[in-house]
Amino acid sequence: MADAEKTPGTTAGREDRRKQREGTVVSNSMDKTAVVAVVERVRHARYAKTVQRTKRLYVHDEENAAQVGDRVRVAETRPLSKLKRWRLVEVVERAR
Repeated sequence: MADAEKTPGTTAGREDRRKQREGTVVSNSMDKTAVVAVVERVRHARYAKTVQRTKRLYVHDEENAAQVGDRVRVAETRPLSKLKRWRLVEVVERAR
């Protein structure tokens, strides 16, 4: 193991451990906040059928850039409010 990886407080050789998700904006009626629906496909434990699970994430959107229907990429962040734990990284695709 390299010395940079052993030393606490250094970022050299350390990958970003924050989760990133991609989803669709379902609401942007709040100021600097958007609600993003993220669809996850998982296999059912018993029946082995693929099931869709939807999570609604509250996302911090500083410039109010996201519009309803946009595909966006979000990243995990520190708690910003009671419900917001994600921030907007980029708008992948605009709604038509």
